[in-house]
Amino acid sequence: MDKNESTMNEDSIPEINLDLSAMKIELARVYDSCSRRGLAQTSKWLAEINHALKSTPLPPDQLPAPELSPGPDLDTYTLAKTYFDLKEYDRAAFFTRNLSSPLCQFLHLYSRYMSAEKKRLDDLVDTVVSPDSAQLSQLKQLRVELEQLHSSNSLDAYSLYVYGIVLRKLSLPDLAVPVLCASIRAEPGHWGAWLELSCLVTSRDKLAQLDLPDHWCRHIFLAHTYLELQQNDQAVEIYFGLSKAGLADSTYIMAQVAIAFHNMRQVDQAVTYFKQLGEVDPYRLDNLDTYSNLLYVKEQRVELAHLAHRTNMIDKYRTETCCVIGNYYSLRSQHEKAVVYFQRALKLNPGYLSALTLMGHEYMEMKNTHAAIQSYRQAIEVNRRDYRAWYGLGQTYEILKMPFYCLYYYKQAQELRPSDSRMLVALGESYEKLDKTQDAMKCFWKAHCVGDIEGGIALLRLGRLYDRTNDSDQAAAAYNQYIIETEAQGITDRDEQSGAYKYLASYYLKQDMLNEAYEFAMKCTEFADGREDAKALLKEIASRRGVGGDGGEGSVLTEDAQNSVISSRLRPHLVQNSPSGIQSPRRDLEPVNLNFTP
Repeated sequence: MDKNESTMNEDSIPEINLDLSAMKIELARVYDSCSRRGLAQTSKWLAEINHALKSTPLPPDQLPAPELSPGPDLDTYTLAKTYFDLKEYDRAAFFTRNLSSPLCQFLHLYSRYMSAEKKRLDDLVDTVVSPDSAQLSQLKQLRVELEQLHSSNSLDAYSLYVYGIVLRKLSLPDLAVPVLCASIRAEPGHWGAWLELSCLVTSRDKLAQLDLPDHWCRHIFLAHTYLELQQNDQAVEIYFGLSKAGLADSTYIMAQVAIAFHNMRQVDQAVTYFKQLGEVDPYRLDNLDTYSNLLYVKEQRVELAHLAHRTNMIDKYRTETCCVIGNYYSLRSQHEKAVVYFQRALKLNPGYLSALTLMGHEYMEMKNTHAAIQSYRQAIEVNRRDYRAWYGLGQTYEILKMPFYCLYYYKQAQELRPSDSRMLVALGESYEKLDKTQDAMKCFWKAHCVGDIEGGIALLRLGRLYDRTNDSDQAAAAYNQYIIETEAQGITDRDEQSGAYKYLASYYLKQDMLNEAYEFAMKCTEFADGREDAKALLKEIASRRGVGGDGGEGSVLTEDAQNSVISSRLRPHLVQNSPSGIQSPRRDLEPVNLNFTP
């Protein structure tokens, strides 16, 4: 990771001190506890972190002790755990119903939760509907029992975790947060509890209010939550700090950094990390759907085809594989086939966020707005922090010409991505359609200030609004800045540039600044749609120069003396010998007050 860390200021990387030997001992203990309890994903995560510390030895006297002594309880637990591993959750719950040890109590409670969840997901295989009331009633009954056990302090860290996820599934986040925090304080090494808690953090303020232990998992939790909250810079800083502290070989951290760069639209760096990840762990499928999104954005069809083939060979029935293949067909404009693979991913996991949002995009391409709305709404139900789903809903209602709906959904997307110019431009366009010109101007100005990733489109919209409000000086300044920025990016073939050149030529003609008017009119002739208007402007300029006498030489001197600000930016040599203190007839582009009207 060292070569990529150079792109970030070293001073911004926090100094994180990790006791690697103590971590190794704790990882072995918690891994043993989680694997006994059938917490497969947490066990996998702990094993990956443990593997990143493979050079740190584990003292032989620190091996985890068994939780159950030989006897009837151990025999019953072994039987129930076998049923649990085979997803026979009701059988596992039945055989552990009368056992009182913390391990067996957890297995009983977790088996009941998994049974209800499995039945709910089975009901969603053929159609995307709300959870069946029967399954919710099972969770409600389980909640009542857990509440009684909790009030008598009969729940250990892992059973508190079950209580927390049951409350979350019942949409009771305010009750779930303190329970999960209690679970984390009782067992800070249980990553699954941290992950569930992260899903319930909706803002930085809520994150700051959490009562969390000072533990190495806390750093990873903060970085993960920052990533979910689109605070990508802070997340990357923590991940780099963890890498320097001894976790540089962690594939989990490498993948998270790649996702952060993906969120920041630093596509090349994200692709570099995913390629490194593929070299270290070539059969890893986790997060490859994000990698396929990057290849899709870069339009790297061959690389995406190779990735689709590779993931299909590894496991054709993984959700990530289905998303990769769906993206491949989408890039080939085979949207019906893409939808088939995204639907397959949702049959494997009805709550898979990537498939829901990507399927919404495909339905948009197919002009099936009703299905797109359904997909995006499902995505928001899974994760309300998914700005892509909010943005997609805004776009869908824009197609349906429902600007008030657009405004609501674009606002939600912009709150999740406050520094993303695309959200601000979309919001500004909604305000413009509702004739809220001042609010639209504020959005376009802010989009320009945060960095317009769409190549100056915000300035173009801002110039159009200034023109509509008869502020020609500010309109000219906006159009001129748009021209400067697009030319600096090497963009020379946009139809919008033709309109900007034409406006500036007309503006300077009205100011009787013929050289500038001539220059912009000549630029306008390079575009087919504005050529006739440009020729008319050139004729007008030529006639005025003729009136000025001697081929227009006098008019050139007059214009130079006026010391145009636009001229000085576009052609500095024009004003080198100009008298100082003479003001341009046009003001520079002025900041816009960003206080929105309620």
